[in-house]
Amino acid sequence: MPSMQAKGRAAERGPFRVEHVRSGDPYELSNGHPIYCAPTGGRGSGPQHLGSSVVGWDPAVREAGVDTGYALDGGTLRAPDVAVGNVPDKPGWVKGVPELAIEYADVGQDEQKLQEKIADLLAAGTKLLWVVRLSGPRRVEVHEPRREMRVVLPGGLLSAPGILKNAVRVEALYDRSEAEKTTLTNLLQRQGYEDLDAVLAAGRAQGREQGRAQGREQGREEGVLEGKRDALKRVLDRRGLRLTKTAAAKIASCKSERELDGWLDRALVASTTAEVFRRAGR
Repeated sequence: MPSMQAKGRAAERGPFRVEHVRSGDPYELSNGHPIYCAPTGGRGSGPQHLGSSVVGWDPAVREAGVDTGYALDGGTLRAPDVAVGNVPDKPGWVKGVPELAIEYADVGQDEQKLQEKIADLLAAGTKLLWVVRLSGPRRVEVHEPRREMRVVLPGGLLSAPGILKNAVRVEALYDRSEAEKTTLTNLLQRQGYEDLDAVLAAGRAQGREQGRAQGREQGREEGVLEGKRDALKRVLDRRGLRLTKTAAAKIASCKSERELDGWLDRALVASTTAEVFRRAGR
């Protein structure tokens, strides 16, 4: 196998093939030429994680990945920082391209290599490529086939029709607070809720329904108790047993069907009102 020494891309095809690169090798390929890919610094790795979460949980997305290797042809292998679409759950390099690719560019970015990567992916069929600039003024560069590159600044929205359901705020691709809000909305929508307000509204509606059901049950129970209280007072009256204030208060405050039934049974045979309310065993 030829020695992999990074060199500038030449017009002629280089000697390397996709099968020469193993998973974990710090190289991509462009037209058979190796391109060294240095490890990502701290300021870049955090935003990459946030960006993958933001777009990966969009309700319309079924497949997303980080550093996924795409074999564009036999001599070209590209691995976008974040890829949406065409990320199969199987080993090996992926044939084809992602629909949406995201690259993060910070201090030390080799602009020539970045532009070559953008050109390779768009030429192979990627529909949208966002470059998130972390150095200098924060911004996102939007690249599309056969269109001029455009810049979207913080406060602006990035749309990906046919790929993402929701537009993405520029800040959500690098700011943790914005990324959390966007990811939460996406997760809720995947469960059928439009946003957090919809969840709260559903919770309130469920609470009201539970309250009504509980009220109906409590009403049924109270109706049974009231019927037994009336029956007890009728029996006492028919048998000539005087309903004292103390006895009336006992009956009115009683919440136990079992106790009311016991009083009613004793009222049928008792000689005095006191016997009706005498505790068992006395």
